[in-house]
Amino acid sequence: GPLAARRRDGGIALDFPLNPPQSIPAPTAVLAAAGLSNRMTAAYSPATRKLLVEVPDFTALQALEPDFPALRQAGAEVEIRGLIVTTRGAAPFDFSSRYFAPWVGVNEDPVTGSAHTVLAPYWATRLEKREMHAHQASPRGGELHVRLTAENRVELLGRAVIVVEGKLFVTLPPQN
Repeated sequence: GPLAARRRDGGIALDFPLNPPQSIPAPTAVLAAAGLSNRMTAAYSPATRKLLVEVPDFTALQALEPDFPALRQAGAEVEIRGLIVTTRGAAPFDFSSRYFAPWVGVNEDPVTGSAHTVLAPYWATRLEKREMHAHQASPRGGELHVRLTAENRVELLGRAVIVVEGKLFVTLPPQN
């Protein structure tokens, strides 16, 4: 669907759909390939096909070194397009995460808007908050302000750097 972006508060605000995850048995092959314990709990967003796993602390999150070829092979238990690994954040952050998507050709994404459409409802429930400060702990990393809106959507606010500018022309087929 449409993705609205606008300048706000010195950054770019993006309006996304809300994609709450549902608890599922943790897929052991994915956990093993990601270097995670097989005793982890997991949640899955069917709309985004993203698997979410919470680790106990930031040290565990930072230490992750997934085996990407093995991870690509480990999607048989659940159809996965991305793996979100998350933990409660250290001040000033409410939560931190990393996002791995070798199934779509991205080993680790630096800052992932679509992952936060799953993280926002997950952490909103756990923290009993509708506005949160998030940190994506990839090597390049970034931070976002995340807000669940009254319309059951997720607003992400962050800073961005323009690396390419251009125009996109779309030709629609004639209407019958």
